[in-house]
Amino acid sequence: MNICIVCGARPNFMKVAPVIRAIKADQAHGSDISYRLLYTGAPDDPTIEPSLFNDLQIAPPNDYLGVTSENLNEITGLVMQRFEQWLHDHPTDTVVVVDDLASTMAVAIVAKKQGLRLAHIAAGTRSFDIKMPKEVNRLVIDGLSDILFTAGVSNNSIANREGAELSKVYMVGNVLMDNLRFNADRLVRPALFDGDPKSGMPALKDGAYLVFTLNRKALIGDQEHLQTLVQAIADQQGDTPVVAPLRGTAAKVVEHCLKAIGAQRFFVVDPLPYLEFAYLTAHAKGIITDSGNVAEEATFNRVPCITLNSYTEHYETVKKGSNVLVGENPQLLADRVADMVSDKWKTCELPEQWDGRTGERIVRILEE
Repeated sequence: MNICIVCGARPNFMKVAPVIRAIKADQAHGSDISYRLLYTGAPDDPTIEPSLFNDLQIAPPNDYLGVTSENLNEITGLVMQRFEQWLHDHPTDTVVVVDDLASTMAVAIVAKKQGLRLAHIAAGTRSFDIKMPKEVNRLVIDGLSDILFTAGVSNNSIANREGAELSKVYMVGNVLMDNLRFNADRLVRPALFDGDPKSGMPALKDGAYLVFTLNRKALIGDQEHLQTLVQAIADQQGDTPVVAPLRGTAAKVVEHCLKAIGAQRFFVVDPLPYLEFAYLTAHAKGIITDSGNVAEEATFNRVPCITLNSYTEHYETVKKGSNVLVGENPQLLADRVADMVSDKWKTCELPEQWDGRTGERIVRILEE
């Protein structure tokens, strides 16, 4: 069986790494399964640090489509065109896609037009806001997929409610957790724990700092409102330093907000390699983020987490885990930061099948 595993952005690699490691393990035991890892972007993508693949213990992509546009419609068209040519040159039985990007949808469409089996990791996630481009992508990808790998019960019920046949839907658990278990003894303490002269940050102690991450374009693009959110954090953090590993526009906008409000213990630092960022978040007192992946990892590590969104695709992180949603409401954010700093947080437990064997289950199902 020849599998093409497609990634469209840096976070996708975290979700396919456990699958690739499971494939390699099966190959070592004589399985005839093979794969090629394809990245829709370019080899010099600045968001992908050279150490990432070593950190994940997988080889870099075999091939790159080289699509670097930021226009969603242009991305869709270019990926469709180049992926069709790639399939012409590389015999493939099964295409595995991840998440909900425009490039993921483009690959899914081409795969089905070519009559190939399509499998979707992280299927059944919904915001129920059709105005969001990613929501359109999710509906298309799930609708086309022959196999839907879901992370939890809520994702399963969504897929079934939308008409997916029971035989197509497999609740395999959260594949991100495989990496956390796999790398538990490999995390790297960042050098910035000794202090960061560039940002003026003092030395950090485990469990005595907050982490802030920001990625959503809507939040970054509304600087005036973002400043009220940053102010809410700064007002309640007290003596607890806030560490913000940010890149590009996000770093510049947050730095501007911090300067405008005169925040003293809120530090923007350079992005960290995967194993260092995992150490930073695993040992934090709390996390404030707009990233679903970061919130999921916080639940695994039982670290209090505030998500700057009114919904989450993985509601288990709220229902059972350490995550709390505050939308983009500065007062709610301030209240929860105050709770976080004063150690007034809910107890949490691990959702079902966060056992580190999701990659194995995915590969077994593909083989069967």
